Amino acid sequence: MQCWRGLEDIPEGWGRSVVTIGSYDGVHRGHQLIIGRAVERARELGVPSVVVTFDPHPSEVVRPGTHPPLLAPHTRRAELMTALGVDAVLILPFTAEFSKLAPTEFIAKVLVDKLHARLVIEGPNFRFGHRAAGNVTLLAELGPTYDYDVEVVDLFVSGEAGGGEPFSSTLTRRLVAEGDVGGAAEILGRPHRVEGVVVRGAQRGRDLGYPTANVETLPHTAIPADGVYAGWLTANGEVMPAAISVGTNPQFDGTERTVEAYAIDRVGLDLYGLHVAVDFLAYVRGMLKFDSIDDLLVAMAADVKRCGELIAAYERA
Repeated sequence: MQCWRGLEDIPEGWGRSVVTIGSYDGVHRGHQLIIGRAVERARELGVPSVVVTFDPHPSEVVRPGTHPPLLAPHTRRAELMTALGVDAVLILPFTAEFSKLAPTEFIAKVLVDKLHARLVIEGPNFRFGHRAAGNVTLLAELGPTYDYDVEVVDLFVSGEAGGGEPFSSTLTRRLVAEGDVGGAAEILGRPHRVEGVVVRGAQRGRDLGYPTANVETLPHTAIPADGVYAGWLTANGEVMPAAISVGTNPQFDGTERTVEAYAIDRVGLDLYGLHVAVDFLAYVRGMLKFDSIDDLLVAMAADVKRCGELIAAYERA
């Protein structure tokens, strides 16, 4: 899959294409319907499929300080889109100047002049252009003028997550923040993932017999609520069952919130400096401060046992 950062990266002579536009944070099951339809129609028409997205999130430019927690960095989104069969991703730098483009200018400069859209596929609530003045109705009205068609796909899926609310990135972020990683996984179609580089911490886990990878997460990452979780730690392409701790380490009066993953029954791992991924399968318990280190060790042993059971049951299912 090709990945372009800006309109100037689009190859000269790029032909017609099927295009869909959106933040697509998380590439959740609703997003997958739209992107999957774009890939399907592109193959039918014999042209490439292109996903257009933005960096940073538009809200950070339009309303500074309101950048939402991100469910997936652009590299992860590209991986997920590749798996869906997307041919190219265009990441547009979202600047103050870009935010002032009128909807008609956006269509002309991005969809027509650069991507030569033959078909544009969007969800019903898609908005674009200055002050989000453009919508799918305007997009369709201008189709005959610029020689493209528009198809609207209903992205609203629902299930048990969020009490039956339609699936969305906003709902997913809320569930992650509440520690409901099971609900988030239902929406995403996979466990929620946090990525970052392993850095040196206080190394208390090593001293206690449970060495953890202290993950320095990427900016604006959506991190689950404080607590202990079952999941996986992926490093150098190896996926390892893990017990994951999120919080400030209240047992030792910590103040910095961290994500730490213990690779169950693995000895001698040296992960410092590596970029790793932590996938959250299930919530085990909240973050507690125990009366003694011995009590903490008993709890940690129980946590690791429970995490192993949850992971094994999931992998057998």
